[in-house]
Amino acid sequence: MVEGVFSRSGKGSIRPIELGRRLVREMDDHRSVDVKGRRIVPNQFEFHISPHDHIGFADIEEALVTELGEAAREHAREEGYHFMGPVSVSLLVDEASKPGRFTIASAMRETGGGVGAGRLVMPSGERIPLTSQIITIGRLADSGIQINDANVSRRHAEFRAHGTSFAIVDLGSTNGTKLNGIRIEGEHGLSDGDIISFGGTHIRFEAS
Repeated sequence: MVEGVFSRSGKGSIRPIELGRRLVREMDDHRSVDVKGRRIVPNQFEFHISPHDHIGFADIEEALVTELGEAAREHAREEGYHFMGPVSVSLLVDEASKPGRFTIASAMRETGGGVGAGRLVMPSGERIPLTSQIITIGRLADSGIQINDANVSRRHAEFRAHGTSFAIVDLGSTNGTKLNGIRIEGEHGLSDGDIISFGGTHIRFEAS
């Protein structure tokens, strides 16, 4: 499980790591199999916490929600799970909850977003929004995303929009493009949390 916020303590009675552990257990407990034989799990999570604990998380809430989403994606990669849509995590105030206690509600939801409902997260943390425009990856200076790596071809790959989703297309590169560690050929659709590798550069796709 990712570190960072999980190793910190909020000012409430609930430790962030408790939320992370409960989230991945929720995925395990509610996994299913779709018509393609893939193991699918919830992608939307709502934590119901007391007003006291919500105030305690006030200064780290944004970072905590982000890391909880990362924990879900990481667990899915490790277990070979698939999401039906983008991962969403929220902390909701429940007046009936007592400090130190929380509940979680999860659901499997398909994405309702259209073209543009996605972004690339670069190694630097920069987020590049995806639109209907093709983004080229390569060593050339006029590439949409230029990667100065001898293992990356001049015109290596492209990110393309297809209907309401996005795909990565290898352009016959010399050293190949990897999707979640597996070399691909041609075009492959992208799912929330996928890691696309070009040489030593790893880019994460996020649906939104």
